[in-house]
Amino acid sequence: MRRVETAAQEELTLSQLARAADLSPYHFLRMFLAGMTPHQFILRTRLHRAAVRLRRSTDAITAIAYEAGFNDLSTFNRRFRRLMGSSPGAYRARER
Repeated sequence: MRRVETAAQEELTLSQLARAADLSPYHFLRMFLAGMTPHQFILRTRLHRAAVRLRRSTDAITAIAYEAGFNDLSTFNRRFRRLMGSSPGAYRARER
């Protein structure tokens, strides 16, 4: 989890994370977090960081999405809406 938190914007694979934990990918998945896969944890971490930046900065949403590790703006918008309940622009307007 610390590896994800420190490098969430990077491309992290299951194999890399399992190797960092000195586990096989199978055991790493089984032991990670109950109810959440490593992929879901990475996405949640990226989206929460993006939400903080949306509240605190005037940077373009596109720049925030790319810096958070999303290569596609539509994917970022869809996942952000699913987790936060609104689009990034609406979230920014509401939280300011």
